[in-house]
Amino acid sequence: MFFGFDFRDWLLANDPALSRLRVASRVTLTIALSFVVLVAIDHFLVPLPAVSYGLGIVLSIESGVAVRDKGGAQQLVTRLLGCAASIVVVGIAAGLEAHRFASDCAFLLIIFLAASARIFGPRGHAIGMFAFISYFMGAYFRPPLAELPLVAIGPVVSALIGQAARSLVLADDWRRDLLRSLESVRGRINQILFKIATLAVEGRVSERDRQELNRLEERMKEVVLMAESFIPRPSDGVLDAATEPAGELVVRLFDAHLAADSAIMLSSQTLPSFGLVHAIIEGEMISTPALNSDEPLAESSLALIRLGQARGLLAASITQGYATGFAELAAVTETSGLVKKLDFSLGNPLVRAALQITLASAIAMALGLALSRERWFWAVLASFLVFTNTNSRGDTAMKALQRSVGTLFGIAIGLGLATVLNGHMVVATALTTLAIFLAFYFLQTSYATMTFFVSISLCLVYGLIGSLTIGVLLLRVEETALGAAVGTFVAFVVFPARTRGALDAVLGKWFGALEELLTAVSAGAPTYKLIALSQKLDEAYRNLAASARPLGSAWSVVTRPGHIRQTLAIFLAATYWARLVAKNHDASVADDDTQRLVAADLVQVASLSKRKSDCFSVDRNGVGVPQRHLSLSGPGSRLGLEMIGATLGRLYPDA
Repeated sequence: MFFGFDFRDWLLANDPALSRLRVASRVTLTIALSFVVLVAIDHFLVPLPAVSYGLGIVLSIESGVAVRDKGGAQQLVTRLLGCAASIVVVGIAAGLEAHRFASDCAFLLIIFLAASARIFGPRGHAIGMFAFISYFMGAYFRPPLAELPLVAIGPVVSALIGQAARSLVLADDWRRDLLRSLESVRGRINQILFKIATLAVEGRVSERDRQELNRLEERMKEVVLMAESFIPRPSDGVLDAATEPAGELVVRLFDAHLAADSAIMLSSQTLPSFGLVHAIIEGEMISTPALNSDEPLAESSLALIRLGQARGLLAASITQGYATGFAELAAVTETSGLVKKLDFSLGNPLVRAALQITLASAIAMALGLALSRERWFWAVLASFLVFTNTNSRGDTAMKALQRSVGTLFGIAIGLGLATVLNGHMVVATALTTLAIFLAFYFLQTSYATMTFFVSISLCLVYGLIGSLTIGVLLLRVEETALGAAVGTFVAFVVFPARTRGALDAVLGKWFGALEELLTAVSAGAPTYKLIALSQKLDEAYRNLAASARPLGSAWSVVTRPGHIRQTLAIFLAATYWARLVAKNHDASVADDDTQRLVAADLVQVASLSKRKSDCFSVDRNGVGVPQRHLSLSGPGSRLGLEMIGATLGRLYPDA
């Protein structure tokens, strides 16, 4: 029953809640319908200027990607405000057309305001993107001021169709997404069991097998976190499994994740019998093996049994979800919590980023004009976008490289396709649609891939309208590379957010989350609160891994990637042991020895946190991973507390 494989299985494995598929489909559908409606208006009602089409297409993209409010009403408000901002800035661009210097200064002011709007949260970010891209189009197409009412048709059509696509055609549904995610978690568990069964038959575990098991665990973690994100939560984010159905489901996901971690860790050291793994795969009831629980084989067997039990409880939740539609979870009221105080000081990274973006855009504008009086906007666009979703100069450099490489290869492939398909409008249109879909399908996973497919679609569009020339495409590559290089330069010299600085900040949050968890253990906090704190530590580790990524990237010639992976593995292991403590700690049986272990761990955390990110430069060649010495499947949290101390001790092996 578990070996069936079809396209749906593959799709769910790579996109558990089908969220990427939905976003890509919404964007593609919005672009297509907006274009069709604008063509119909153009032919049957009133001729439209080219800028209406341009705005309709680019704002269809922003409508599907940048608008992230919860609830259809809030999304509609954001889209309408974005439309208003779009019409205003296009009007400014049209009014200043005869005054190029003033127009360019206005563009830079709008860039600063658009970047600063992120301070106001998701809605501010979306409206800022609407304003930036609209002025970009207005300055490029230069519509007369008298055409402004016709120009406004493009943004309005794209906003209304985008709202319909989001609310009616491809609407979000947390119940459906939660079910899909839970099914995917079960599928990930099955993959882990199949792999362990294969290894049990072979009787050995190679280093490649260990890496594959770790990849399977990482993929399962991603799906577990996604599933948790769909569970409604109260304003404080804490759910009590003893009294709340939502809390019980969170604990079941937590158990499944922990059980998979244990099964992988122990099976990679001592393989269980194939008969046991096969019985668990088939869902048979397995009794506890009559072995000494401290024996490695017994530990592996117990971990596998526990994983099978966690899968069974998860299956029960899935069955109940299909039967009731998670009606018991819908009663939880989600609130946005306290409104954050707005900070417009230079101490706010968003303000510094806005200044960086504006300066980079100004330089890109000047240098882009030297390359082309007509296409310099591409340089400004690249310099603006390389700062999106980055938190350090290393991140910016990576994104700039990805954008340049994606553009280069996309244009190379797109030029070939457009040449071959010259005169084949239907096929070229179909491939353009496919390229747009793939671009936004990969938006969340690979910026370079997204840029690659966007560049292909642009080449095909140029071919369809008869404007395809090698000179224009080469100019796009040059302007893009120029804008990306300027953005990187500014990121390194103006308010530089050092990768180490960003790493120090997130590392401090990781140590803080671990300290908070250990303190709660010492105070005898209930299990559900410990689990919530453990999830906070998981989130801190994800941010830590993302911030450390530039240190080990190919562009870095100073730091060896091996050090980065080794250090992250230590933090990941400590996060795992903390998860074990949170699940197994029983305040009613805690003794003085437990308090001693907690106190020792807290002292170690306080000492290590002062050294910040120095640990990422330590050479640990020859330093082994601490071996297990107590049963992972037994009750209590002593093992986890001991292993937290032993694992953190590997950060500085010479200390």
